[in-house]
Amino acid sequence: MFFSQIMKSLTKIIRAIVSKNHSTPKLWSFFLLLLPLLSFSQEKMSLEECLRIGLEQNFDIRLRKNAQQILDNNATPGNSGMLPTVDLSSSFNTTALSGSDQFPADGSEKISTRGSHTETLNAGVNLNWMLFEGFRAQTNYKKLKELQQMGELNTQMTVENFIADLSAEYFKYVQQTIRLKNLRSAVRLSAERLRIVEARYQIGNMSRLDLQQARVDFNTDSSRLINQYEALNSSRIRLNELMGNTDVDRRFSALDTTIQVKEFSDKNVFQDRMYAENILMKLSEKDKKISELDLKSAQSQNFPYLRLNAGYGLTHFNYNRGNFDKQNTWGPNVGLTLGFRIFDGFNKSREQRNAQITIDNRQLEQDQLKLRLNSEFTNIWLAYRNNLEVLAFEKVSLENALLNHEIAMERYKLGDLSGIHLREAQNNLLQAEERLVTAEYNAKLYEISLMQISGRIREYL
Repeated sequence: MFFSQIMKSLTKIIRAIVSKNHSTPKLWSFFLLLLPLLSFSQEKMSLEECLRIGLEQNFDIRLRKNAQQILDNNATPGNSGMLPTVDLSSSFNTTALSGSDQFPADGSEKISTRGSHTETLNAGVNLNWMLFEGFRAQTNYKKLKELQQMGELNTQMTVENFIADLSAEYFKYVQQTIRLKNLRSAVRLSAERLRIVEARYQIGNMSRLDLQQARVDFNTDSSRLINQYEALNSSRIRLNELMGNTDVDRRFSALDTTIQVKEFSDKNVFQDRMYAENILMKLSEKDKKISELDLKSAQSQNFPYLRLNAGYGLTHFNYNRGNFDKQNTWGPNVGLTLGFRIFDGFNKSREQRNAQITIDNRQLEQDQLKLRLNSEFTNIWLAYRNNLEVLAFEKVSLENALLNHEIAMERYKLGDLSGIHLREAQNNLLQAEERLVTAEYNAKLYEISLMQISGRIREYL
């Protein structure tokens, strides 16, 4: 907000100076003094440094690592049912009874009892262990381990997506910086033209129309430059957000001053690596493996089960009537239960059939994913190679535009070229610079996509 206000104020001041017909040297000096103050170029950061900070602070990565830790905690033998459960329990009961007893001899003697209290205290340790259930516990443990590995793959995918996103934004920041440099050069050229026109106008060698046109062109280039500062800072703020910086307005500049595109020529190397290293392919394989384990878990119902029950208990009685005052019993108990479910309404066979269908679907999904990745890779590769060719053409175009502008400027100084034609040469130069930096950035984006789909994106670290 503060930066935008400064830019708006600067624009008003420049236009006011131009409209009041101040001299070009004063205008240009004022403009050059303000621009360095607004560039805010303190520390320089490389792509590797931005990635290192982001890997530590990015919120998506931190959330994914916490989710992975939950899966790590779940992958235990106890959670799969392989270990026994041990319970410690106790209870206390009290009973108050009233009654009467009548002897059967003559029925004349009757004994009544009121308020007879009995207190019972139970305490014990009980162990329950499913010794065998058709290998269900072992299958569950394997499934938990597969889910743990899937969590690691999802974490890896989150990291790879982050590297790709931040790398793309970093080179966008470099692109915006290059555009800023090009527009600064355009403003300097417009200022030089305005200086020449003003000098010639003073001696009557130029018309007022030429002077006004030169001022309009200078104003146009100045406005473009100011707008470019906002685009540059928007990219920097986005970079701070990706890195997880709480101060999203942290000032820094990119260490890279150009966009260097790696040139790859062997398509098969990337394609083979994609099938072996792509995270989506690995996750698809894990999905199929888990479905196979689900089938094994369903097939465990085809076997009998064996359960162990053991414990040690203590029972204490308190009486206030009768022949006994107190009574204690204690001792261990052990039992085995062997069972087999004969009929369950055909649910067992239904679950197994559905589990097999799920495995078939996972295989179809894997084949579909492979086809989709192959199609996506082919499009990326073609676009990457095409953009390399475009980049080569744009480099030549820029060289020609630079030479054309130099010739036009010399002719303009000699009075052999009109201001309109000079402006056209200047626009051609600016457009050639813009096309070149756009081609560089597009080629870099396809390079990043190529590295990501083939599982090589971590090389940017």
